[in-house]
Amino acid sequence: MIQVQFMKPFYTKVTGKTLRLVFAYQYFSIVKDDELFHFVPVEGKEMVINLDTKQIENLSEIFVFQRGNRFIRLPLYQLLLISNVHEHLSPILEKASSSEETVNLVPKEEESDVQKMIRKLEEVNFERLIDEALEQRDEKRFYELLEQKAKMK
Repeated sequence: MIQVQFMKPFYTKVTGKTLRLVFAYQYFSIVKDDELFHFVPVEGKEMVINLDTKQIENLSEIFVFQRGNRFIRLPLYQLLLISNVHEHLSPILEKASSSEETVNLVPKEEESDVQKMIRKLEEVNFERLIDEALEQRDEKRFYELLEQKAKMK
């Protein structure tokens, strides 16, 4: 049996319903036969997890661990079967799921308020540019800006 001693993703990213965990040197270590092996990103270096099903999608990814000049190559599916990696993944998944939920808590009303604010700032900016064109007596620029402003509405 292999025991995961330490597992901390170097980088995590939630994209839609997918969580990517990327590992680097010293961020993942296992113990096998009372010997500590450290992860080395020689082959695979990431876990891709579906947040809906909580299933790892890239089970064929090969993770390599090193101790001195000895290496252990484990496909992700085998690592899941013969180790306690689930214990270390659970808190990471909980944190990613809760952060995803907080991102989705922004009401649609606020989004439209933001859009209204942006539109208002754009209109004010066009007014300023039009005033500038008038001050500089740049008739061509004046009509271009009026045309652009009309297209915005």
